Amino acid sequence: MTAIKKPEITIYSDGACKVNPGPGGWGAWLIAGEHQKELFGGRRNTTNNQMEMTAVIEALSSLKRSCRIQLYTDSEYVLKGMTEWMPGWVRRGWRTAAGQPVKNVELWQRLAALCALHEINWHWVKGHAGHEGNEKADQLANRGVEMALQQRD
Repeated sequence: MTAIKKPEITIYSDGACKVNPGPGGWGAWLIAGEHQKELFGGRRNTTNNQMEMTAVIEALSSLKRSCRIQLYTDSEYVLKGMTEWMPGWVRRGWRTAAGQPVKNVELWQRLAALCALHEINWHWVKGHAGHEGNEKADQLANRGVEMALQQRD
């Protein structure tokens, strides 16, 4: 019996806040072969870290099946959270090494559940440094900020 090959996808994600906390946006650019998808959104009152996480959550939520993913982010918070800090948080009942509750725990838990469905290779890229995928995700995140600014409370 032959194993079904998982689709391979590249995701570039970014978050933005004009004031932190304040109006923010998230953006993700997904590429699978010749196919591309742009996602973005925003919130009136959020933080940059929440938008960075939301970009990844929304990108992964948009996938219809388990995939092999190359995920690029300029957020060390998201990258280190997923690749370094998560096991300790879980072991300590979602507490930091200092015993404090993990900030954004609901987003972390949702992100962890989505990541468990896929094979993800995490990559950090320097933001605002001319990296095509990161620049595209940044543009989408800023569209999300503009959308948030147009929302009524």
